[in-house]
Amino acid sequence: MFRDRFYVSLVLTIPVVLYSGILRTLFGFEPPAFPGSNFVPLVISTFVFFYGGLVFLRGAVSELAARLPGMMTLISLAITVAFVYSVISQVVFGGDTLFWELTTLITVMLLGHWLEMRSTDRAQGALQELAKLLPDDAERINANGTERVSVSELREGDLILVRPGARVPADGEVIEGASSVNESVITGESRPVEKAIGAKVIAGTVNGDGSLKVRVTAIGESTALAGIMRLVAEAQASRSRAQVLADRAAFVLTIVAITAGVITFIAWVAVGKSLGFSIERTVAVLVIACPHALGLAIPLVVAISTTIAARNGLLVRDRRALEAARAIDVVLFDKTGTLTRGEPAVREVISLDGVSERELLTLAASVEAESEHALSRAIVARAKEAGLLPRRVDHFAAVPGKGVRGEIEGELVEVANRGYFAGKLDGNVSEKVKRAEAAETVVFVARRGEIVGAISLADEIRHESKEAIAELRRLGVRVAMVTGDNQAVADAVAEELGIEKVFAEVLPEHKAEIVKRLQRDGSRVAMVGDGVNDAPALTQADVGIAIGAGTDVAIQSAGIILVRNDPRDVLRIIRLSRATYSKMIQNLFWAVGYNVVAIPLAAGILASQGILLAPAVGAIFMSASTIIVAANAQLLRGLKL
Repeated sequence: MFRDRFYVSLVLTIPVVLYSGILRTLFGFEPPAFPGSNFVPLVISTFVFFYGGLVFLRGAVSELAARLPGMMTLISLAITVAFVYSVISQVVFGGDTLFWELTTLITVMLLGHWLEMRSTDRAQGALQELAKLLPDDAERINANGTERVSVSELREGDLILVRPGARVPADGEVIEGASSVNESVITGESRPVEKAIGAKVIAGTVNGDGSLKVRVTAIGESTALAGIMRLVAEAQASRSRAQVLADRAAFVLTIVAITAGVITFIAWVAVGKSLGFSIERTVAVLVIACPHALGLAIPLVVAISTTIAARNGLLVRDRRALEAARAIDVVLFDKTGTLTRGEPAVREVISLDGVSERELLTLAASVEAESEHALSRAIVARAKEAGLLPRRVDHFAAVPGKGVRGEIEGELVEVANRGYFAGKLDGNVSEKVKRAEAAETVVFVARRGEIVGAISLADEIRHESKEAIAELRRLGVRVAMVTGDNQAVADAVAEELGIEKVFAEVLPEHKAEIVKRLQRDGSRVAMVGDGVNDAPALTQADVGIAIGAGTDVAIQSAGIILVRNDPRDVLRIIRLSRATYSKMIQNLFWAVGYNVVAIPLAAGILASQGILLAPAVGAIFMSASTIIVAANAQLLRGLKL
């Protein structure tokens, strides 16, 4: 709405300026004359006032009704006085008018508000993305088999069938079957979680290779996913209170401007000046005091800095996040998908029975090539990197939740977890394997029923992460890590990256609590994450930063998105934020300083010296201040991140 009104007002302002005489005064330019051309500014300005200015007038009514006069009230007062004065001056007295000042003022303020409002109100988008995690329907088990029903029809105690690759439709307990479930979107755990009879499953998570029969234990608002949605909504609601300070500043500015206008009118009437002169002085004060430059000082800098950010792979969704990034004390990184790639990679190939590592990897990759499991893909990828060619596999079979097996050249080869080889590993595991099992996922390889080796896998650390953390520490910013992984996995990653503060085995609701805990001592916290489980923490943090490859809900919940998935971009955010803040302060200093000098001049404080600032000249000064603010903001484009 602001955008559309801005474009229409901008087009209509051009003929008003052409026929208002300002160009004749400044440059000697005379527009084409025709009968009634002297009424062009009056007619068009009237339309602009009621079309473009209506939004400010309505806003002022709302502010006054709430007894909280602010920016809308001040803008409305300025344009109303300018409009009424100009109409009376032309129609009744045939005197000077402020039509071109009025239309340009409305146009520029529409632009400023449009720029400000583009990146607000993202709560609905985040909650919609969370809701998308639930499937639309489920397979409910009945006496005749299964039936497809809407998720909303499920009730506690129902039995449902969750097929391989399907999303779990409701929280529940496994009563039959075994599988591995990807819970990373909810818990942040990077490794698939094995599920057997009695295990709990969470709505929105993705089933692996096996089928599960589940008894529903929670539906609707009682599910873990619904709880996360409530946390996001609550955190976003709490953020809106930060606008109180801005409202107070607008209130003070409004009172100062109105008071200056009233005092000016009363003072000149009191000293015996005519009513027309007193009104002229009052109009000059209100026009020159209008927050033309002040209204653009912030949004113009933010608009430019947002463009700079986008060119550098930083998408700013919430201007407050960029403003707050300059004063970050702590950066809290989620591990999975942020500092790491969120997918397993082979860390070590361990021979246990004299078999070479290349032979061991070839055997494992040949059998795993038939599987689509994440661990299988990682093993196959490592073999390709080593230039190993897979061998032919016969009689392949997947063992849900445990591993795979097949025959190579007539010999049985099995690649599976410890549970699959129950009883065969006692006394046949080296210390190296035991250390790997403490912090990594380990699969064992058997040939002809004998364990011949093991392969350890772990979530791969991004090579950019170590540099990013080192640079942040050099800037004096503390770095912490939070993850749903177990303590051993978290400590191993933290040690490699040089992170001292680690929060491990953290549930989704506790991530937001950890952000609050870090904030209690007054620290400003930036949360960097990519998963649904990060959404409440991203919103609770002073600055929420989402890795671009993360889920849509994380992006909706964050103020800034890192398109390149590069943790080093957090440093670029801080540099840009500091430069942006500097420009904001410079512009605000000019806008406020300008009013300190201009308002007394417009009021006529130097009238005894023969210096009077006409309303039109005051409007020129007002426009000049805007040009200065705009030019200073443009200098930000030269910033190198």
